[in-house]
Amino acid sequence: MVLGIPIMIGQIGMIVLGFADTIMIGRYSTEALAASGFVNNLFNLVIIGSTGFAYGLTPLVSSYYGRGKHHGIGRLLKNALWVNLTVGIVFTAIMTVVYCYVERFDQPEELMPLIKPYYLVLLASLVPILLFNAFRQFADGITDTKTSMWILAFGNGLNILCNWLLIFGYWGFPEMGLLGAGIATLFSRIAMLLVFIMVFLMRSRYRVYLKGFLRAPLNGRDFQTLNRLGWPLALQMTMETSSFCLTAVMVGWLGTEALAAHQVMLTISTVFFMMYYGMGAATSVRVSYFLGRVDIAEARRTAFSGFHLILAMAFVLNLGFWQVRSFAGSLFTDNGTVLWLLTGLFLPMVVYQFGDCLQITFANALRGIMDVKFLMFSSFIAYFVISLPLSYLFSFTFGFGLVGIWMAFPFGLTSAGLMFLFRFLKRTKAMENHLKVQGYTPARP
Repeated sequence: MVLGIPIMIGQIGMIVLGFADTIMIGRYSTEALAASGFVNNLFNLVIIGSTGFAYGLTPLVSSYYGRGKHHGIGRLLKNALWVNLTVGIVFTAIMTVVYCYVERFDQPEELMPLIKPYYLVLLASLVPILLFNAFRQFADGITDTKTSMWILAFGNGLNILCNWLLIFGYWGFPEMGLLGAGIATLFSRIAMLLVFIMVFLMRSRYRVYLKGFLRAPLNGRDFQTLNRLGWPLALQMTMETSSFCLTAVMVGWLGTEALAAHQVMLTISTVFFMMYYGMGAATSVRVSYFLGRVDIAEARRTAFSGFHLILAMAFVLNLGFWQVRSFAGSLFTDNGTVLWLLTGLFLPMVVYQFGDCLQITFANALRGIMDVKFLMFSSFIAYFVISLPLSYLFSFTFGFGLVGIWMAFPFGLTSAGLMFLFRFLKRTKAMENHLKVQGYTPARP
């Protein structure tokens, strides 16, 4: 909890930003809300994938931290920044190609003048996100989760202020609507990266890591290791997010109001996901720490402690959400059709929370023991073979519309969680048996 609560607070800051974005854009116009929903869902696919790639650094740093190899941590960060820069350029190129074909996604024609400029501004922010994530995962890996929390709080506050100024045109700024929201996002992401760089260079706690950072050369072995861990994690998180983000394309086929309702409910559900993932990230850090100390039994106990905490959070959050469901949608829009569509999405969203808790916990536990390839293949089965086809089947074949798309999410998330759980138990048992054969007994911290 000491590690997880600051991560959760940082995640809550991102949630507040998502709420503020959606509320301000929704109050500006329903068309702007729908356009932002489409673009944000496309970019969330890439941003969460790039965040997953950066997560490959955390178990390496935590394992080195458990063994006291501080200079090696600085070397890892240096190589991670170069790798993340390269990946950021690649993702930017891919999304540029997608932009050239954005009109072929068959979205409402009246949204195109809003979608295109907003898309381009968000495109420019991909590289700063990846570089910031490298610093963040380094700090989390050495159990300094508070620094990221404060920098995220600063960046999100700056973003909300710039939103207010640029969307509506207050204090002499031009009224830019949705484009203003995009410019605010770009500016805040660059500012957060610059602040983290200054903290790393000036903070006394980071001095030992800075020495390793400055002295160590770029090397192929770290590049290979970071790519070996990062790409499966990126693909796993991308495929998980695809079960939500790619369905936005299907929702667009149902009309502007359906797309707006989908965006509102995704924003609400992100509250729960981000908080769960904060505790899941803390679980990964501790599992990696005990892996570095070769204490597999403690790593397994840590994973289940994380699962119990996340389940308790889910119960409290969903109980509270169910009490306010009747007026939650009115915070975002006063469009009667959008509010009516939202009423059918509350129950499916609550139902899939158990599966979400399960898959978040044990995906992070597997990340902690660096067993990441399995995550990639099992996520493909859960989200592309099970969840996405069921979304189309329930929505268009059976005629449930927007509700049908959301009915498919529990199937994908729960199947992923069960596969991750069984794999974690199998791998940790195999590690323990191997250590027993060698006659190794871990030293307790």
